[in-house]
This record gives sequence, C-alpha cells and structure tokens, in this order.
Amino acid sequence: MAQDFDVCQYLRMSMSLTPAPEATLGYCTPLAREPISTEQAEGVTRMLKALADPVRLRLISMILSHVGGEACAMCDLTEGFDLSQSTLSHHLKVLHDAGLVDRDKRGVWVYYKARPEAMGALRTLFSSDLADPND
Repeated sequence: MAQDFDVCQYLRMSMSLTPAPEATLGYCTPLAREPISTEQAEGVTRMLKALADPVRLRLISMILSHVGGEACAMCDLTEGFDLSQSTLSHHLKVLHDAGLVDRDKRGVWVYYKARPEAMGALRTLFSSDLADPND
C-alpha cells in the first residue's frame, strides 16, 4: 500500500470483501505487554483459524519458503498433497480471505504471496520482547 494512501482509502478501493489486516489489527501490541483490543482479537482469530488447518499451514509455509516468497498455485503448490484442484483452491481462498496472502492472476496462473503486514502482526503478537519501545 502506498505510504500516502490511508487505510480507509485502501478499504474503499479494495476488491477484497475482507478488511485489510492492518485495518483490523492496527499495530498489534505483543500479548506479553498489554491485552489486545476486541477488533485486534477478531482479526487475529481469523488468521489463526485459517492457519489451524494442517493443509493451510503447509501451504503458507510453502509460499513463504518459495524463491521470492511467491508461488504459483498449480505449478508450485500441488506437490505433496493428495487433494483435488478445487480443494486446494478452497484452502488458498481461506488463506486469502483471512488476509494472510495476496493473489495475482497472470493469464491462467494464479500466484500467491504472503502479506507482509499479516506476517508482521502475527510475529509481533507473539513477541516476548518486553523491552520498552521508548528506550
């Protein structure tokens, strides 16, 4: 998202039906530092529910570990799964709807990339760093 583009503008112009993770989560405070808000908890819950499925957890792992952090659904993400194409597409849609991945259609191929904001929010949420950020 462009730096001079605020979250509200992004949400109005987004083609997605789900809010941008940064709009839902804000800047997540580590749980070890202070409780998160109701809105943040709802956004995090969507992401954690999506990741709670072993297939989806493997898919996000494959996307993150792929060269360039981007993977083609049919070219790169079908190996190792005994699933139909429609089932695999469903799992990728759940990850997308939870705000964990972006998708980019290029001709007949769909590429998935983890959303840095979502990965950062999850990383921050479980951070055990209790250092004062003002120091």
